[in-house]
Amino acid sequence: MPPDTSQIVNKAWNYAHVLRDDGLSYMAYTEQITFLLFLKMADEMTRPPYNRPPIVPAKWSWESLLKLDGAELETHYRLVLETLGNKPGMLGEIFKKARMEIQNPATLKRLIVDLIGAEQWTKMDSDIKGDIYEGLLARSAAESPKGAGQYFTPRELIKAIVDVMRPGPDDTVCDPAAGTGGFLLAAHKYVVDHHGKDLDPDQKKHLKKNFVHAWELVAATARLCIMNLYLHGIDADPCPVKSGVDSLASDPGERFSMILTNPPFGKKSSISIVGEDGDLEKEEHSYERQDFWTTTKNKQLNFVQHVKTLLKVNGRAAVVVPDNVLFEGGAGETVRRNLLRQFDVHTLLRLPTGIFYAQGVKANVLFFDAKPAQEAPWTKKLWVYDLRTNMHFTQKERPLKRADLDEFVACYKPDGRHTRKATWAEAEGGGGKGAKGAGPEGRWRAFEYEELMKRDKANLDIFWLKDKSLADGDDLPEPDVLAQEIADDLQTALDQFGAIAGELKK
Repeated sequence: MPPDTSQIVNKAWNYAHVLRDDGLSYMAYTEQITFLLFLKMADEMTRPPYNRPPIVPAKWSWESLLKLDGAELETHYRLVLETLGNKPGMLGEIFKKARMEIQNPATLKRLIVDLIGAEQWTKMDSDIKGDIYEGLLARSAAESPKGAGQYFTPRELIKAIVDVMRPGPDDTVCDPAAGTGGFLLAAHKYVVDHHGKDLDPDQKKHLKKNFVHAWELVAATARLCIMNLYLHGIDADPCPVKSGVDSLASDPGERFSMILTNPPFGKKSSISIVGEDGDLEKEEHSYERQDFWTTTKNKQLNFVQHVKTLLKVNGRAAVVVPDNVLFEGGAGETVRRNLLRQFDVHTLLRLPTGIFYAQGVKANVLFFDAKPAQEAPWTKKLWVYDLRTNMHFTQKERPLKRADLDEFVACYKPDGRHTRKATWAEAEGGGGKGAKGAGPEGRWRAFEYEELMKRDKANLDIFWLKDKSLADGDDLPEPDVLAQEIADDLQTALDQFGAIAGELKK
């Protein structure tokens, strides 16, 4: 995170503590500054060098807040939120059911003048809103490990995935578990950066109105997603983000040319219900869908099945999945065998630990393409890149950087997958079809379809590199990294035992 961003996150966090004393949760606080940040950035967009037409009526604009103080400011701001929440399209969705939670008018004024008003947000190079949100979530998650930041997708990982997927101006990009819109924004930026000068009028309209589509179950998170998209020039009516909707509940009927998603990692699907005593309860839930290969309560397996349904023929997908999707038996084996047979499952990126906020998260990115029906299996070989073995990352001291994924992006060869060459070979020097310099330390190799199907339960949890720390104590990671990895492994084991105990109680 750049130094100036860190300073702003620190300032935002200090305000969070002030408002925490007033009874406002960190997530509620983040939502409150979202409203103010949107109004400020919308105002900046009307000034040079952008000179865009105003998207917020003058009576309810950022300027209207600057002239007021005390109770008058509080009353007006409540009206701003209420009025904008009744507007059509994405603007109305951003402020839908918005409430003024900041009880002290003096604190509201300080937020407006000192935190939000003091910066020129649109001139900052990075996605500052995402940095602030990520920074607040990281701190919130550190104080409460079950905080909402635990599944925030690292921005550098998103960039690398989009760089190999290469969305084009005619694509329709979908994220059925959109979060704050990281994948959608990165895809939109990729098209603007790579094709912006060459877009014809129809493509420009498509990019603005029909390029992105999303679902997000958590309304507050969907609000941030819609705000991000709107401020980046996406303005569709109806809103392209379905807020508060369980995307797994049914087949929406729509099909997309590209799906980029990191579904939530909670293993069991559940629905929230209010019991007879008035308490909120969660009931495990399996989805009975005709388009699914199997019925299961495993949320990740359901998302993989949902993604395959959403893809157009020849559509492409990149899905972040936890390890259990790769090795679990029963429904897991059914999903994997069908996916390998009916789709071209061509690439698997094994992600390192320590890059997500939650402990115990071991994840991968699965890349596959939809194909027309045929008798022969579509998957010919699965290329695996192991970024996990002997790689050690932490949130603070050693965060994942885009450069850490450079070799994977180079190996992927999106324009010529048939020209891929392994960097792994049994002996040094490789020879044969391997890349020049291939050897036993290589992280990139292919597995034939027949070999995959012969593996027990079609298990895709594949490793071949030796863990150096097991062979030589001198190669052990730093104590804090080692402690985190042990905690990750223990958390994973606890989660698995918890699931087993839950099943045995039934």
